[in-house]
Amino acid sequence: MGADLPCDLSIIVVNYNTAHLLDEMFTAVAAAIGGLSVQKIVVDNASRDGSAALLSERYPEVELIANSENVGFGRANNQALALARGRYLLLLNTDAFVAAGGIERTVRFLDANPEVSVLGVRLVGRDGTLQPSCRYFPTPWNEFLVRTGLERVFRGAKLVDDMRWDHTSVRECDWVPGCYCLLRKSVVDRIGLFDPRYFLYYEEVDHCRAEKAIGGKVVYYPDATVVHIGGESAKSDAALTASGRQIPALQIESALLYYRKHHGRGGLALGVFLAAAGDALLLVKSLLRGRGTGGGFRRFATTWSLLRRTAWAKRPTR
Repeated sequence: MGADLPCDLSIIVVNYNTAHLLDEMFTAVAAAIGGLSVQKIVVDNASRDGSAALLSERYPEVELIANSENVGFGRANNQALALARGRYLLLLNTDAFVAAGGIERTVRFLDANPEVSVLGVRLVGRDGTLQPSCRYFPTPWNEFLVRTGLERVFRGAKLVDDMRWDHTSVRECDWVPGCYCLLRKSVVDRIGLFDPRYFLYYEEVDHCRAEKAIGGKVVYYPDATVVHIGGESAKSDAALTASGRQIPALQIESALLYYRKHHGRGGLALGVFLAAAGDALLLVKSLLRGRGTGGGFRRFATTWSLLRRTAWAKRPTR
């Protein structure tokens, strides 16, 4: 296919130190695209494991954007838009392996359902365990319930990860995970892709809100399955691991930015209050069980530090 010709699908992959997964991911893609014409774009976020060299050597058809620094997930995906020629965009993680024929089926579903803007699929772990695949928008209240375990009391609440159904039918939802996210390029050209303020986390939540705001539908599609490992990029870098405490900080920062953007100062204040209340409740539980202070105080301190550094969630830290 000529370098400037349109195609059915542009597959966009952001890679960070996951060279060991690329062969498996691309092998799965080859078996999943069927008769589609496909463009493959990989944005490498300054990997140190030889990913860029491997891609150049083994996958010369891939259009590679090699960053000199890690710019984050959302910004890296945004970079690929300048190259994308497909009618549809598939955002695919390197640790997400699509079952045979799955990509073609999802594209044909969008062809047959023009009212659908965003499509997600059935996600499972290596052992076949179902993962959250069809989600509600996060709110200060539902996140508080899940963190504290109080969702067992408030059973009517719409939890972010509602697993109380069989996941075997097409279902409209609020947002789908970005590890496999199929989008109409015509819509993305109109509203953009990801808000660059989110370095990691909440970027796909935010984007699905934008799609729904202009009348688009976000849909879960059960007839394509993706084996999703999760957390591979984070494990590759001590600075991004939970033990290094940066991943929780990135999650908290993105949540603060999201609440300020979509719920205003009042929603942000409520989120901070409920997060502090949740920290306090978990601290008391941990002390009563003889487990020390746990991580509640650390999370509380991180939240207040980020509020100061982001000027109450008006700007990102990186």
